[in-house]
Amino acid sequence: MERRAFITFVGSATAAWSLAARAQQPPLPVIGYLTSGVPGVVRERTSVFLRGLAESGYVVGRNVSIEYRSAEGHYDRLPALAADLVRRRVSLIVAPDSIITAQAAKAATATIPIVFGIGADPVESGLVNSINRPGGNLTGAARLNAELEPKRLQLLHELIPAATTIALLVNPGNPNAEVLTKDMQAAAQTLGLSLPVLRAGTVRDLDAAVAAVTGLPAEGVLISPDGFFIQQSARLGGQLLDRKIPAMFQYREFTAAGGLISYGGSRTESYRLVGLYAGRILKGAKPADLPIQQPTAVELFINLKTARALGISVPLTVLARADEVIE
Repeated sequence: MERRAFITFVGSATAAWSLAARAQQPPLPVIGYLTSGVPGVVRERTSVFLRGLAESGYVVGRNVSIEYRSAEGHYDRLPALAADLVRRRVSLIVAPDSIITAQAAKAATATIPIVFGIGADPVESGLVNSINRPGGNLTGAARLNAELEPKRLQLLHELIPAATTIALLVNPGNPNAEVLTKDMQAAAQTLGLSLPVLRAGTVRDLDAAVAAVTGLPAEGVLISPDGFFIQQSARLGGQLLDRKIPAMFQYREFTAAGGLISYGGSRTESYRLVGLYAGRILKGAKPADLPIQQPTAVELFINLKTARALGISVPLTVLARADEVIE
C-alpha cells in the first residue's frame, strides 16, 4: 500500500474509531435545576452550588450537565417547570432556594431524587418524614430563616430605639405569609411595637406599599422572607433609602442596594451543601438515607453609608457582630 494511501486509511480508521468510541460512551447525567429566582440572583447562588458539586467530583461539561428552569419570581410557574424537568427524565432535581420550589418538585415526581435548600422545617412542611431518615425521594439542607424574623425585628429596633411603629411587608402569594404575620404580631407586642402589615405581590403593589409607609406613619420596615422581595432587592433598597426609611431584610443583596441592614441564615453554605448532596446522589446514594443538613451559620450585613444618610448611629455592639460593613 502506498504511503499516502496508508496515512489516509489510518486517519479514516482513527476517526471512525473515535466516533464509535464516543457513541458507546454513556450520556452525561443531567441535573434539573429548579428555582423561583431571577437570572442575576440565580447566577450568583448557582456558582456556590457548582462549587459544592465540584467538591463531590462533578464538573459541568465534563461528567454532568444541567437543565436550568427559573420561575423569575412567579411562583405559579413552578409546577409546570418541575413537570417539564420530569418529562425530560433528568437524573435528579435540585430546588435550592425555597420551600415553594421544593414543594413544586415533590408534587411533580415521587421517583426522581430531589435535593432541596429551604428556610423552613422540612418535616413540618411535609417534605420528609424525619431529619435523620428523610425517607422517600427528597433530602437537602434546611437553613435558618423564618425563625430569625423576631431577631430581625429586634435588631432593627436596636437601630431605631425610639420607634413605636414598624411596618411588616409580606407577599400574600407566599403560603407562609399569614402564619408569619401572626407570629410577628406577637413578637412586636413583646417589644412594645405596633406592626401594621403591608402586602405586595407585584411591582405595582410594591411601589404602593413603600409609598404607604410614611402615611401609616411607620418609623421602619421589616421585609419578610420571600423570593419576590429578593428579586426586587435593588428596587426596595433604593426606594426606602430615597424616602429615608430604615429597613431590615434577610440577604446581602438588599443591603448592597442601599437597604440599612440584613440578617439571615447563610444561603452560601446552604447552596454548597445542596451541591455536595447532588454529587453524592449521582454517585449512588439514596435521598432516603441522607440526613437533612442543618447549617446554623447566620450572616449580618450593615450599610453604614445608608445609616449615615438616615442619621442613625449604629451601636458598636451591632457593628462588631457584622459579617460585612458596607461603606
